[in-house]
Amino acid sequence: MHDNAQQHYGRIQYVLILVLVLNWGVAIAKIIYGLISHCASMTADGFHSLSDGTSNIIGLIGIHFARQPTDRDHPYGHKKYETFFSLGIALLLFFVSLILIHGGIERLRNPITPKIDTQSFIIMIITIGINFWVMNYERKRGQALHSDMLVSDAMHTKADIFTSLSVIIALIVIKLGYPILDPIATIFISIFIAYTGYDIVKKSSVVLCDTAVILDVKKIVDIVLGIKGVMACHKIRTRGRPDDIYVDLHVQVNPDMHMDEAHKISYTIEKTIKNSIPEVTDVVVHMEPKEKA
Repeated sequence: MHDNAQQHYGRIQYVLILVLVLNWGVAIAKIIYGLISHCASMTADGFHSLSDGTSNIIGLIGIHFARQPTDRDHPYGHKKYETFFSLGIALLLFFVSLILIHGGIERLRNPITPKIDTQSFIIMIITIGINFWVMNYERKRGQALHSDMLVSDAMHTKADIFTSLSVIIALIVIKLGYPILDPIATIFISIFIAYTGYDIVKKSSVVLCDTAVILDVKKIVDIVLGIKGVMACHKIRTRGRPDDIYVDLHVQVNPDMHMDEAHKISYTIEKTIKNSIPEVTDVVVHMEPKEKA
């Protein structure tokens, strides 16, 4: 089981490292040209891409902790560290958003006319293409590996795509003779970045606050009732991550049943649920005597 977990997190690390290299390449291109051309919206978008790379580093740190085996202090494992560190990505987005809003307001007070040319558009179009590939690749791998970190990071990259599109629109408008829209676009980008951070916090809190996992309860009931000796099943509760689900339930059996037989049924229930629903990693069965009519 430990070896499988190590392979699982090894795949996630590979994705994060690959995406890190691509994100920082995109960021450097946009920041350098944005500074040269005095285009605030392009520079802002470049720092957003830079934060994408920083979020990859946060992800790598989170995965390092999440892949650790169970120990005395963490009998349920360390998987929630992945979800917890995804909050770091959200905090980073909030921080970047505040900096860019401040910069946009300053540019409104002290306007600078950006230098816009064909190369500006070429750089933005190429970087959007790279980000689109990164977003799809990371999202698909995140869903396949049930990784909160990869899915959150893909959302971060998705925000980068939309902000880059808004930069292109701003470049067109600036070229038409309205440079004031450059800092306005920067402020718009900042708000969008902050919203992405909020969305990540919202989704991470579902796991960290033990919100019920979306699971087919009827399927669990059918599994349990199909086991010989079980008379009724109720009070089914779930929590955890999509790839690390904890289930507890109450099962009623014949009140005259011997303890040994009830224990065997409990073990069979746990084993059968885990085999039928691979995402379930722990099952707690509370045995009750069925009241006689």
